[in-house]
Amino acid sequence: MTVLLSLWLPVLLSAVLVFVASSILHMALGYHAADWKKLPEEDAVQEALRKFRMPPGDYALPCPTSAAHQQSDEFKTKQEKGPVLVMTTWPAGPQKIAGSLVIWFVYAIVVGKVCALVAGTTIPPGAGGHLVFHTVALVAFAGYSLALAQHSIWYHRSWRTTLVSMADGLIYALLTAGIFAWLWPG
Repeated sequence: MTVLLSLWLPVLLSAVLVFVASSILHMALGYHAADWKKLPEEDAVQEALRKFRMPPGDYALPCPTSAAHQQSDEFKTKQEKGPVLVMTTWPAGPQKIAGSLVIWFVYAIVVGKVCALVAGTTIPPGAGGHLVFHTVALVAFAGYSLALAQHSIWYHRSWRTTLVSMADGLIYALLTAGIFAWLWPG
């Protein structure tokens, strides 16, 4: 068993590296631009929704109120007529990215800490870099990627968007594993 306190540096450095890599992937490379589609008649749709003053949150249309309601003819007719959608509304006004960046960095620390907990309890000090890399990469990939598929399975999110985000997660996992293998206590 490796003392978890000795893994604080790989946890922090991997979080920094993931943060920088994600910034490059999302801002410089631009392949995430295809993640979102523009609505037809965007201005008209936005104007039509504005009058409802929806607070920020997650919405479904139509939205069943119970399992019985979901089986009702009324609900089925609404589904058949469409549109059927799941959407998230944000607060109006300029988007404040600073808070999301802080939360993303904290999340990267949490993933690194989970990697440290798993690797630290299963791999002894001085273990080979391959074992450390392999173990941490698997745990980090699970932390960054696996749950993303649920959005495509249940909410019909584009599989392309999900797979591209999972590929990002693989990159983050490999970077995290590399830091842990490099700084594994001897």
